[in-house]
Amino acid sequence: MDFNELNGKIKSCTNCRLHKSRINSITGEGNFHAGIMIIAQAPGKDEDSIGKMFIGPSGKIFDRLLLNAGIRREDIYLTNLIKCYLPKCRRPSKNEIEQCSTYLDKEIEIIDPKLIVTLGFHATRYIFKKYNLNRPPKKEYKNLFGKQFYAKNRIIFPVRHPTAVLFNPEKEEILQENYNQIRKILS
Repeated sequence: MDFNELNGKIKSCTNCRLHKSRINSITGEGNFHAGIMIIAQAPGKDEDSIGKMFIGPSGKIFDRLLLNAGIRREDIYLTNLIKCYLPKCRRPSKNEIEQCSTYLDKEIEIIDPKLIVTLGFHATRYIFKKYNLNRPPKKEYKNLFGKQFYAKNRIIFPVRHPTAVLFNPEKEEILQENYNQIRKILS
């Protein structure tokens, strides 16, 4: 399966109830030959309306973090665990993760990144499960952020989602340090 076929399947997916409320299912975007894949949780309302990743308020923070770290958006591959907007920005259900993760698994297979950066709890938990990494209790996931883990010739690097800065601007300094670490890993 190539990207065109995969993206067609994502765009026409009806595997869970999210297809009934979405405007767009959001496919991954960026450099198909990237050494880095960044995985977020799900598209927001702005992304659902426009059909592109990270264009809302958290996207502005994400772009600033990349820019300040010297990482160009065109040098990464960016995707979501969940491909459709979660109404009211709720958490994804187990079924939604099971249905969408097959698409993410295929993206990982095709891109074959050296570095996987997970943004936030759900993306981190899924990738830790996929690679059989020790998963802590939910309240302890924050202790994983900013640390490197190794699995199947890949580096897994969990960080907070940029949305955290919208709720607590003091988190931006720590996040920037994490993005600077990403740049060093890529060097």
